[in-house]
Amino acid sequence: MSVLVLADHDAAGLKPATLNAVAAAAKMGGPVEVLVAGSGCAAAAQAAAKIAGVAKVLHADDPALANGLAENLAPLVAKLAHGRSHVVAAATAQGKNVFPRVAALLDVMQISDVVAVEAADTFVRPIYAGNALATVRAKDAIKVVTVRTTAFPAAPAEGGAAAVEAVAGAADAGLSKFVGQELTKSERPELTAARIVVSGGRGLASGENFKTYIEPLADKLGAAVGASRAAVDAGYAPNDYQVGQTGKVVAPDLYVAVGISGAIQHLAGMSASKTIVAINKDEEAPIFQVADFGLVGDLFKLVPEFTAALPAKK
Repeated sequence: MSVLVLADHDAAGLKPATLNAVAAAAKMGGPVEVLVAGSGCAAAAQAAAKIAGVAKVLHADDPALANGLAENLAPLVAKLAHGRSHVVAAATAQGKNVFPRVAALLDVMQISDVVAVEAADTFVRPIYAGNALATVRAKDAIKVVTVRTTAFPAAPAEGGAAAVEAVAGAADAGLSKFVGQELTKSERPELTAARIVVSGGRGLASGENFKTYIEPLADKLGAAVGASRAAVDAGYAPNDYQVGQTGKVVAPDLYVAVGISGAIQHLAGMSASKTIVAINKDEEAPIFQVADFGLVGDLFKLVPEFTAALPAKK
């Protein structure tokens, strides 16, 4: 039986999380199929067909699917799930929105935020804000799974030659409607896909300080900018910068935490980073317990020195 992956896309192309979800799905057994659902998303379907390891692409093009409304998309995914062993999505905003509805429609449990696949029916997922890992065995005939993208390498975007099959779309459920969206445009890398992340916390004391100290350091490193929940709640940074249990989960090669104490909710979102550098004036701050390198001192003095010492980004 095949494994169906719900693609995360913007119609023009796939989002990087889809490649991680395909890699995770490949560990679950049968051939991997990808569902690209939307309106005017032929380019995304063709991109999915090129992913190495994908056996088939299901392309559902319908105006009712234009903006990925979960109320319209979930019935389609649930319908296509029949005859397949697993349905998989990245644990992104889309996956978290659509898949609980899919699980309810199929009357099965959802296995959320999986970080490892031990067997076709056995998965590892974090619990207690990442302080423990639970091994879960699912007995349902159809497994509904969301995966933490940072826990799986991305499948190669090129090398595949899967067939693209058109499937019927979904009727408008009439339960919700798309009103609009406000997008943040930046030349910096996307937070969840960046190799380097520089995050600021409450220790920066103001939004002006956040821009003055964090952004120049991030630009020198070619990094994405993140923030703790405390910094976001205080208005120092926008909500889409938030890293943590209630924000985005990142696992970059380098994570620089500036003025962040290291509350458990924040650690849940970044503790898997390969190298963690912490700058904080409190030597007892919990962030130092997970940091590979720690610098104790006044961030308003240390960060400009750190930034000035770095070579300009090429």
